[in-house]
Amino acid sequence: MATQDWSRSELGPQDGWPHALRLVLDVMLNTPLPMLLMWGRQQIMLFNQAYASSAGSANATAPGGATPTVPPSAWSWNPQAIERAWNGQSLVFPRQPLKLWRDGRMAETNFDLHYTPVRDASGAVAGILCTLAPASAPPLSTAAANDGQLRILVVEDNQDAQYLVCEMLRAFGHEVSAVADGEAALEVLAGASYDVLFSDVSLPGMSGVELGRQALQRQPQLRVVFASGYSESLTAHLDFPAVSMQKPYDIEQLQRVLNSLR
Repeated sequence: MATQDWSRSELGPQDGWPHALRLVLDVMLNTPLPMLLMWGRQQIMLFNQAYASSAGSANATAPGGATPTVPPSAWSWNPQAIERAWNGQSLVFPRQPLKLWRDGRMAETNFDLHYTPVRDASGAVAGILCTLAPASAPPLSTAAANDGQLRILVVEDNQDAQYLVCEMLRAFGHEVSAVADGEAALEVLAGASYDVLFSDVSLPGMSGVELGRQALQRQPQLRVVFASGYSESLTAHLDFPAVSMQKPYDIEQLQRVLNSLR
């Protein structure tokens, strides 16, 4: 840290910094992955050279240290998630697309985003460290990798529709479980690992979209497929990766979607 230029920083003299800030900055500045730290509710932003090079704006110079006029995309893409981090939750968002300014234009790049609350001596959250890791490829389960079989959890409240899609999936050779609502699906996911969550969007109680969001937090390797009889506008602006199918669909369409997940 002694080699960094802190003259532009809004943190004040280094001898007044808390131990937690010194520790997380030492880790961040010596890590090859892009990292940025938001310190305090005034959101002073600090970052390492990897972030400045790969995800920062054209004039971003490590280590930063000012409150940005426009928050970076890693900070602004999901305010609700950031607020949860301020409340003390460690969060992971796999394969999250971020819009970054590169080579004179806006480009979209996928990252695995890790948000880690940084606590002060009293235990209160004083800042949030964000790590932007290369986007991971969704892994298949051992069974799927060996013979193409997928473990699929179907969530459909219409019993006739549930029966039909389960029979089609079993005819393809997949292992299938089924429940009628999102709350029951989360209970199943708490006790077993799945490759695919196949859910209706409109469910009693928790919506299919909220189910998909919570399911990915519990099992980040899941591939999520939504089926809906409504307009795709319900799933057009998701904050997590998913595939959408319009009802009614036929067996060939279902097979093509499953093949695209491999």
